[in-house]
Amino acid sequence: MSERIIAIEEHFMHAALYDHFNPGAKHQPERIASRLFDRAEVRIEEMDAAGIDVQILSHQSPGSQRLAGDVAVAACRAVNDVLAGMIAEVPDRFAGFAMVPTTATPADMADELTRAVEDLGLKGAMIHGLTNGAFADGEAFEPLYARAAALGVPIYLHPALPDREVMARYYAPYDADFPMLPRAAWGFGLEAGTQAVRLILSGVFERHPELKIVLGHLGEALPFWLDRTDSSFRRPGNAPVDFAGAFRRNFWVSTSGFLSDRALACTIDALGSERVLFAVDWPYADNVEAVEWLKAAPLSDADRSAIFAGNARGLLGL
Repeated sequence: MSERIIAIEEHFMHAALYDHFNPGAKHQPERIASRLFDRAEVRIEEMDAAGIDVQILSHQSPGSQRLAGDVAVAACRAVNDVLAGMIAEVPDRFAGFAMVPTTATPADMADELTRAVEDLGLKGAMIHGLTNGAFADGEAFEPLYARAAALGVPIYLHPALPDREVMARYYAPYDADFPMLPRAAWGFGLEAGTQAVRLILSGVFERHPELKIVLGHLGEALPFWLDRTDSSFRRPGNAPVDFAGAFRRNFWVSTSGFLSDRALACTIDALGSERVLFAVDWPYADNVEAVEWLKAAPLSDADRSAIFAGNARGLLGL
């Protein structure tokens, strides 16, 4: 296959930030941890083995969303500087999404995005889950969204471990024996999907119609729910909202960690192939497996090429 492949949700970890998070973050399996800290050795070897030309790098969850506000700005600047350095070492193989300090002031959020994009050349930002329990539709995020729209760069809404109260009420005691329950098996998708629903209901896309949002994991189930959700919001008693229209205009979704022909077909039917981006979710998913899945998926050559690279080039200006 001669077409290029761009994978847009591929993670790394910055050592200084790693020590800042709760000790549980240090219990990643060795195979995962070693790859998160890898800059361009194993990472590029595994990209080459799969035929992946470019990774769009993003910091591992949690990002800045659980940092104290008084350290978040410096932490995000440090991570973004490190990321820009990784990209500069092999600029033909990497690009990146910035961390933004959502626990700091609204101006700090927007200003770090501007610095990351204009000074460091990053392609947008990634937010990991809730910010100290708060969703990303709050008034404090308005300057960030305005700035992202003005810069023409996307915000990627990535899941993180749910809020402690949600963990206790929704997932205990089963999370002890099934640790993936609040994570990739169920909880991650519910949280990130709820972030997206709330954003649409907040009216942010009416205020900033050029705002671009990316969801991983084939849209966190929203393509499957889209018709029912949209029709339900049109029932009497609901405020006016073009839910499906906003989702189709302002959102893109990636294939990260979701290698399913059935789910891909549903997503394309709901959004169109032009809104789907290839991603692996490395190192949590395998590059070769993800590439071979999309190569074999029942798609036209044009759709496959667009998902592998064309849509990312357009969205990120690569």
